[in-house]
Amino acid sequence: MSSSGLERPQLVSHVQQSLNYTLFDCKWVPRSARLLCLGSAARGTGVLQLYELRGGRLALLREIEKPKPIKCGTFGATSLQQRYLATGDFGGNLNIWNLEAPETPVYSVKGHKEIINSIDGVGGLGIGEGAPEIVTGSRDGTVKVWDPRQKDTPVANMEPVQGESKRDCWTVAFGNAYNQEERVVCAGYDNGDIKLFDLKTMSLRWETSIKNGVCSVEFDRKDINMNKLVATSLEGKFHVFDMRTQHPTKGFASVSEKAQKSTIWQVRHLPQNRDIFMTSGGAGSLHLWKYEYPAQRSKKDAEGAEMGVAGSVSLLQNVTLSTQPISSLDWSPDKKGLCVCGAFDQTVRVLIVTKLNKV
Repeated sequence: MSSSGLERPQLVSHVQQSLNYTLFDCKWVPRSARLLCLGSAARGTGVLQLYELRGGRLALLREIEKPKPIKCGTFGATSLQQRYLATGDFGGNLNIWNLEAPETPVYSVKGHKEIINSIDGVGGLGIGEGAPEIVTGSRDGTVKVWDPRQKDTPVANMEPVQGESKRDCWTVAFGNAYNQEERVVCAGYDNGDIKLFDLKTMSLRWETSIKNGVCSVEFDRKDINMNKLVATSLEGKFHVFDMRTQHPTKGFASVSEKAQKSTIWQVRHLPQNRDIFMTSGGAGSLHLWKYEYPAQRSKKDAEGAEMGVAGSVSLLQNVTLSTQPISSLDWSPDKKGLCVCGAFDQTVRVLIVTKLNKV
């Protein structure tokens, strides 16, 4: 083994817990050693479980049943004091829960006609400037932005224009929330389309297609001037877009990487280092990646217009944990290298990724 091999991060399985339901999403509760599991019970109801990490085990603190299966959740739109959880369910409902009193939601709206596939929050937890907003993406083809202080109606609604066929929206993410005015939403669809909506101007700022269903999109940071965006796809490829320079016709420069043969379900950037990210795969594997910037991030084209220059991606480490897809992934915002992932083998796993300060 080379000396460089000794310095590579290791993905160490710390705790695993079997569940008796289908797990769709897992989340760390900010400023705590607790995590949430969201999913669907066999009888078609929603499950919300709260666990606490106690040494080498997960202790179940609370289990709540809800009428509809829960697909996705975020803490991103609330304060660290409140830590309210926003969820999207199979009935198209957006609910916000106080986990201390989770019997009835503190906010509830029938947001979509069909299942909410993806949710993201910004403006809370000290992440991102501006209003505490939640974005939802649904099978009904629409992407909506909600301000929980405003009842029933979304503050923005991005839907197909008249005559355009509706596409299943699989993933949504906030970005560019670095001051009170600026904010974007990125959405990925089942046909490979990626759309970037500018919420300041309420317009479509950029679109592209990666030829294959877009499973997950995430900016490396929500609360800075757009820097990088990773989009993962149905057929084992992911794309990293340099979002600093937008060319008038070519858009954003990107680099793509074939990680594996199967679907890349999720991408999550390390909260303490935006150039490191993890992808989770259909073959039950996790891959840890590092992005390297080029010597110059932009250059002038023949007409003198600025265009971006993509960097490169290197694999730091990978591990196979399950025979089933790992469909959800979340880094602890507080403890570097601590992460949780959920797979379709009905198991939630807590991992520790070592040596992250060495890469």
